[in-house]
Amino acid sequence: MTDKPPPFDANAAETGSPSLNTLGARRAASADGGIGIERMLQAKLWDNPCWMAFRVNYLALRYNTPLYDWIQRTYGLSRAEYVVIYSLALTDGGQARDISETSGFPRNTLSRAIGRLEELDLITREHLPGGGRGQLLSLSEAGWRLFGETLPAFRRFEQMMLSALEPDEQETLAELLAKIVLAGDDWPESLNDPAQDLPDPRVPARPERPT
Repeated sequence: MTDKPPPFDANAAETGSPSLNTLGARRAASADGGIGIERMLQAKLWDNPCWMAFRVNYLALRYNTPLYDWIQRTYGLSRAEYVVIYSLALTDGGQARDISETSGFPRNTLSRAIGRLEELDLITREHLPGGGRGQLLSLSEAGWRLFGETLPAFRRFEQMMLSALEPDEQETLAELLAKIVLAGDDWPESLNDPAQDLPDPRVPARPERPT
């Protein structure tokens, strides 16, 4: 696997300057000095009826986008393919069903990802005892090597994000998010009529805007 060149940056090509690679830099360079960005961000944080979903989605996008773009450019793997590798590394093997149920990816998407990873000799599969259709997926030596090369970037990015919190706050955050994740067994995975498919909401008060 060889590094691929970074994507063409039209902004840098036209201006001769490096791209603005952080939100803070783009905010400072905007015509209004970032006032509009700040106003919308504060509204999404503190005047938002879906405040929890915004926070989770925003943080996930800020984490996933640069990391999986790097994975794609450097190793030629899609997000779903890397999620398979990451999942199998955490549990030292597992079934496609397990990866799907704990990642949120549809099984057909993961099936294609697993097939390609097997073609690349990054994973192996073997039939489970009992004669059923279950197959045990495991990382190959090359798969483990790729995981070892990539994990530090994921850890460093997460640690950078968590550095905004004190250690005890990080522990509290981990426990609260785990509590929400574990409650997800009862959430519908598709909606026909939200009024019928979703329980009556216990509308939480929005967090108070810091003074």
